[in-house]
Amino acid sequence: MSTLPASREFEFTLPVGYTDDEGRAHRSVVLRKMTGREEAILADRRFQRNGGQLVTELLHSCLIRVGDLPKNGRSTVAGMYSADRNYLLLKLRSITFGPELEASYTCPSCSDTIQIDEDLDDLPVTVLSEDSPEDVTMELGDGYVDREGQVHTALTLRLPTGVDEEAVAPQMRQNASLGKNALLARCLKSLGDLPRHRMEALGPKILADLTMTDRRMIDRALNEAAPGVNLVRQIECPNCGHLFKANLDMTHFLSPE
Repeated sequence: MSTLPASREFEFTLPVGYTDDEGRAHRSVVLRKMTGREEAILADRRFQRNGGQLVTELLHSCLIRVGDLPKNGRSTVAGMYSADRNYLLLKLRSITFGPELEASYTCPSCSDTIQIDEDLDDLPVTVLSEDSPEDVTMELGDGYVDREGQVHTALTLRLPTGVDEEAVAPQMRQNASLGKNALLARCLKSLGDLPRHRMEALGPKILADLTMTDRRMIDRALNEAAPGVNLVRQIECPNCGHLFKANLDMTHFLSPE
């Protein structure tokens, strides 16, 4: 007796959700497994120099449905929050090749290489509740000092989107730190009493002028307070026992091996 083939379509709930032009939120998404079409997208040189565009094309190609939207074009995928896009990428990899991911980490204490078989389906996911704000707010320790010498410490960031990722990809390729400044500058909603026009004029310079202490505070807030998949792994070195944190190794992310 023959058995039915495994389903190629899978439904997931987005950690944040996509809000359409009419203000309606859509959290349910249906993905299909990757095929040879997506393999061609991954090999397309047009997208290899812009990671944001590559993610947009890949997800757009595999998205069957977003909520009850009549259609989901590239602008819909680009307009999704990065947290949702990253979540969908992990699920796309999991349904296509399986959730097991061979990862490699280097101990910062003894330099020993640690091989770990990660399970993508077990990664913790923070879901934005209906009464939770989408913005990330924090109080900086040192703050931004403007040209009048006033210190601004109350920082509010909106969550980045695919549009932001695509826009800063050139800076990110050239210099990861400058790329991060450009990304955060696009997402900066308020900084103390600094006028909006002043923030827009200064742009990434604001982030470049922050102390490393405050920059790490921002990183922690985005990693811990923002919704989405937590890609920070806590690892204990079997050689020296040192406990350290590292971002999920994505070297073999789109490979079945």
